[in-house]
Amino acid sequence: MAIPAGQMMAVGRYLLKQRLARRERYPLVLMLEPLFRCNLSCTGCGKIQYPVQLLRRQLSVAECVSASDECGAPIVSVAGGEPLLHPQIADIARALVDRRRFVYLCTNAILLERKLDEFEPSKYLSFSVHMDGPRAEHDHSVCREGVYDVAVKAIRAALDRGFRVTTNSTLFEGSDPERMRHFFDDMMELGVEGMMVSPGYSYEKAPDQEHFLRRERSHQLFARMLGSPKRSWSFNQSPLFLQFLMGKRDFECTPWGNPTYNIFGWQRPCYLLQDGYAKSFRELMEETDWPSYGRKSGNPRCQDCMVHCGFEPSAVRAAFESPQAMAGTVASMVTGRL
Repeated sequence: MAIPAGQMMAVGRYLLKQRLARRERYPLVLMLEPLFRCNLSCTGCGKIQYPVQLLRRQLSVAECVSASDECGAPIVSVAGGEPLLHPQIADIARALVDRRRFVYLCTNAILLERKLDEFEPSKYLSFSVHMDGPRAEHDHSVCREGVYDVAVKAIRAALDRGFRVTTNSTLFEGSDPERMRHFFDDMMELGVEGMMVSPGYSYEKAPDQEHFLRRERSHQLFARMLGSPKRSWSFNQSPLFLQFLMGKRDFECTPWGNPTYNIFGWQRPCYLLQDGYAKSFRELMEETDWPSYGRKSGNPRCQDCMVHCGFEPSAVRAAFESPQAMAGTVASMVTGRL
């Protein structure tokens, strides 16, 4: 596993603090969306289908910092849209790093190489590059030829400059597990710090609704893809979450674990569903009808969801429930076995 020791220690201290305070609900990662506009039109994306007047809007640096302070999560995932289109994205990243937040700036990397001069390498900052598999699969996913090669070139440039770089891959129906295994080899040879994987979720506004994975198919795909993992592979994720994807564990969703803040406010209940917005983080946590979400709730929109933003927090919490769970997690991270 490729989660930096400093980040693991910071998250561990944060979780211990929450447990000592006997808090039942608390965030782990802030999903920050400073804008929705993008320079790609991916068929599986539900974020770029807004009217033009909304795509022109963006959060200010002050709004982004305030959301992070209000939430208090130790990790901030800056998503969108394409964050590098924000004219002040480097200032946003710098302000969050100054607060010792571990920032994962999610990007398709089209603009990354030309933007590198605006950023400073830091153990708190990682460029999380969207890579949905090998060249053909990735370019098909983003609906534009040549993007894979642009991203690989940008990754090399960022690594040469001393930046942390990870990848994130969203998988859909029809993904080939063997080709994905070769893709993992390619990313490790490229030199990325770690990889993230997740099944796609069927955004209501996404143009393509036919290729989102159902729960059983997700288990089948990830069991074949991650079975007998190579020692060279490094995943920037909890091994318990990867075991969940493979069908070896079962978790309930923790929808409040990765709260989302964007131009509308605090999104209810999570990054994937839009059931209104709260004006404050406190309102989100205290007034959202949480029992109405998750698989056990019977909510039909939640039955096939296995996305990392809901279940990674569940896996992380499970790892801290007992010394045995923590020992098993550490052993998996050291040996690479799932």
